[in-house]
Amino acid sequence: MLADDGIDMPFMGSGETVEAKIIARSTGTLAGCSAVDHMLQIWAGNVQVSWSHGEGRSVVSDDEIATISGDKDAILALERTILNILGQLSGIATEAKKWSSIAPGQIACTRKTIWGMMDKWAVHLGGGLTHRLSKTDAKMIKENDLAVMYPDVEGNGARISKFLKDVDHSEYGAFLEIEVREDKEAIMAAFTWSERRMIDGCDRLVIMLDNFGPDRCKSVATELTEMGLREHVVLEASGGIVLQDLENWRECGLDVLSTSAINRGTTPLDLTMIMETN
Repeated sequence: MLADDGIDMPFMGSGETVEAKIIARSTGTLAGCSAVDHMLQIWAGNVQVSWSHGEGRSVVSDDEIATISGDKDAILALERTILNILGQLSGIATEAKKWSSIAPGQIACTRKTIWGMMDKWAVHLGGGLTHRLSKTDAKMIKENDLAVMYPDVEGNGARISKFLKDVDHSEYGAFLEIEVREDKEAIMAAFTWSERRMIDGCDRLVIMLDNFGPDRCKSVATELTEMGLREHVVLEASGGIVLQDLENWRECGLDVLSTSAINRGTTPLDLTMIMETN
């Protein structure tokens, strides 16, 4: 971000000292303070920030968020990047707050991010879950993975069954997740894993119902309950989840609702920086 403004080396602080205020121009949840602190520590060590509102705090229009003081040239050069970071991440935290207030403990962002871990931090501050932080945190198997792993096995259902029978449950990290696209694939996965659990005592399997819709998800959850398989799995829905329909999703009997809508294409929080003059 700094390179976009032609900044390629830290500021040494040889110029005039000034003070500025960062002020909110809209209402939301503040995020990005720690990222700004980290950036200034590396690129402008003589610039200091005093935060009136911290990470995760609610702000309203005209709230003074912070006072920033130090080298004039450094502050003017970094102004836009500071506001971009705070605005973008606060916008994500604000959106996540909307979702999590309707479906607390259910909403998770995916790995479809613009700023990676910073996006996930903002979602966390807004009350959302962060799913995997990286691919190494947990093992998630999708249709493409299965096709590559078992090219000689016909049908995704058969591949799912074979994988779940073969996988070493001690090596998949925090959890094991498998994506399914058909009702019968979900039932097959749950049944196969229930047998593994009885033998090996492993953790529950996460089954992602990809693009099922709330009614279809509810049907699968009900069927798994009736078959005595629901206790062996965590059910996650992904695909086509929108805020306007969240109430229906919340009541469809699933454990997790994952979406990139809470962190991609969100409206940034409107902020401004005003220089103090004598």
